[in-house]
Amino acid sequence: MVQEGPFEYGRDGPKVIVTGVDGSETSLRAASYAWGLARRSGARLLLVHVTPLTSMSTLTPGGAAVLREASEEIVAELRAELERAAAVRPEGVRYELLVEQGDAYAVLSRVADEHRADAVIVGASQQAGHRLIGSVAVRLVRAGRWPVTVVP
Repeated sequence: MVQEGPFEYGRDGPKVIVTGVDGSETSLRAASYAWGLARRSGARLLLVHVTPLTSMSTLTPGGAAVLREASEEIVAELRAELERAAAVRPEGVRYELLVEQGDAYAVLSRVADEHRADAVIVGASQQAGHRLIGSVAVRLVRAGRWPVTVVP
């Protein structure tokens, strides 16, 4: 008889994978990588799309509406891609698309902690300034609470 012990991160491969998706090429590659890993390991995949709460666009008339519409368009495209991917492989991947507002690092960290993620997968930032001040990926790695894979 096997004794159930306390929860242990990373035991016998990932069982919960969290990945950030923002519609960028690198985030879509990260989602694809995470999908394959989830399929092979039988893990649950949580895809997280985060819309920033504050932005310069919210200071202009109609800026918030434009930001909201862009986010809704990205989410609709992600849902369609997920449905296509799920239809191709009948054995399926248990996945959920979470859409939240806030700081990407804070939301991804909270989701990973709440769902006891064994792995966090994100795309590499393509913004030049992130080399100096740190990207979401760098901040997740520095947190040191989960294995983080950064997909180029």
